[in-house]
Amino acid sequence: MAGILEKFQSLGKGNGVRALKDMSHGLTVIRAVPYVYTVCRKKSACDYCLHRKEKLLRCSQCKVARYCNAHCQREAWQSHKRECKCLRSTLPNVPTDSVRLVGKIIFKMLQNPDATSEELYTISDLQSHIKEASEEVQDGLRHLATALQLYLKEEIQDISQLPPGFQAIEYFGKVTCNSFTISDGEMQDVGVGLYPSMSLLNHSCDPNCVIVFEGTCLLLRTVKEIPKGEELTISYIDVKMPTQGRRDQLQRQYSFTCDCHRCLIRDKDEDMLAGDADTSREVERSVSRLEELLSQNKAEEALNLCKTLMNRYYLPDKNIHQLKVLDCAMDACINLGLWEEALQFGLQTLEPYSLYYSNYHPVRAVQLMKVGKLQNYQGLFTEATKTLMQAFDIMKVTHGRDHNQTQQLAELLNDCEANMRGM
Repeated sequence: MAGILEKFQSLGKGNGVRALKDMSHGLTVIRAVPYVYTVCRKKSACDYCLHRKEKLLRCSQCKVARYCNAHCQREAWQSHKRECKCLRSTLPNVPTDSVRLVGKIIFKMLQNPDATSEELYTISDLQSHIKEASEEVQDGLRHLATALQLYLKEEIQDISQLPPGFQAIEYFGKVTCNSFTISDGEMQDVGVGLYPSMSLLNHSCDPNCVIVFEGTCLLLRTVKEIPKGEELTISYIDVKMPTQGRRDQLQRQYSFTCDCHRCLIRDKDEDMLAGDADTSREVERSVSRLEELLSQNKAEEALNLCKTLMNRYYLPDKNIHQLKVLDCAMDACINLGLWEEALQFGLQTLEPYSLYYSNYHPVRAVQLMKVGKLQNYQGLFTEATKTLMQAFDIMKVTHGRDHNQTQQLAELLNDCEANMRGM
């Protein structure tokens, strides 16, 4: 980071990061490895490389950690061996992601207390914001601290065995405010990690940078031109929600109220909640059930509920709750092999996605790629080429040409163009 970024005091925000030179869009500013990370508990992904895979090898001792192959298991053993005993002792219960993550922090601090790979910020520098948190949040952190104590009992029986000055509640606060959800190339959550220097990045609902991942490696990418001296920002949350929803989530999780330009003018709020208000609320209440059904691989039941909602209630596609129903319907159809229906639902999402994920956004690129794949699969090569080119134009900025996902997209685009020539 030397010569590129510097830590500074951002007005009204505390610590921040600003550019020491002009930056163009589509630049990888930082490649960061995690201080610690853990796989998401309910995801079928390797505990070491976070690659999603249906069939994984279980650790023969704890039966919780899972790996792609023997290589991943060997590579993970140094960091897994102490938590392995803890996981084994809690069976059949499995700790939450945050409990596993804080456990890994403790083991790393004990193993090498002087280790730091961070140039701008360290694990001890991270803010917990406990004092600003609500009583409800603080009570939740206390419950997590109790769960951690039970989880660690096989390895740590006494407080004297903890790292000097370690306070469990404080570290759960740090994890809540500073952890990053690690996603794969399709923007599916696969893990949670701490990247201390990246926690200096402040939030904006219209940021000049995005974060994408390649395995466990975090890439900070510019999506706008950033002049020397300007602060680098990211969005902490999904921006596809109305102003009040964004502000509520930011206050609840990060203890601040956003006053960016988009929030001040309530940008796109009317579009997001377009249509009848009562109807919108009815559909919103069904979305969590839809997501639950898909997570349980009940695709047929999820699709039936989607169709029921779309037949019973009318909302424009740009309504964010209707848009979620369309997304769920597309995913359910893909799981069921109903390619034509999946494409129709997918096509309906593209205009709202361009509205809410304007300019360069990885979520929009991945959505375009999914729809382009469906068009290509059904022999609609001209339409597929156009859709995939849109995805590529975004992804070369958000991910970079060398990213695995961009290379997969380029190969798909080449295949599609070859199919067109062979028509």
